[in-house]
Amino acid sequence: MTATTGTEFDLRQIEQFLYREARYADEHDYDAWEALWTDDALYWVPAGDDSIDPGTRMSIIYDNRARISTRLKQLRTGKRYAQSPPSTLRRVISNIEVLGVEGTDTIVGANGLVTESRTRGVQLWVGRFTYRLRVVDGEIRLAYKKVLLVNGDQALPSMTFLI
Repeated sequence: MTATTGTEFDLRQIEQFLYREARYADEHDYDAWEALWTDDALYWVPAGDDSIDPGTRMSIIYDNRARISTRLKQLRTGKRYAQSPPSTLRRVISNIEVLGVEGTDTIVGANGLVTESRTRGVQLWVGRFTYRLRVVDGEIRLAYKKVLLVNGDQALPSMTFLI
């Protein structure tokens, strides 16, 4: 998919990018999912609300680009006990809206539901997703993703997949 020039995205391009990102994660296509991220990317799932400082308070996930790569290397081995066999996942992304532009990034919000099926049963992960999208080499890339879970302030079962 080729984006328009500069920071201008049309909503359909944004939707298609977010749907593709969700599909790659659902299908455990780690190479394609990793290729969506910029070199300075940040992936954050707060523990609690998003007013915390992730530098001083615990987060469920707080990964820079190097840590994203490490997480994916672990998943690619097929030997990560908690994901052997891998969870069956399906995402629904909705209420997609452009929230603004900051520098060269387009800020996008969406609601999301991730259904995870494991031998222990089905787990629903529901939250508000915030993305920073940027054009790199003519393609939309993901510079930031925050997932604010509706129950992120409660004890959660192990999250051993990409949310």
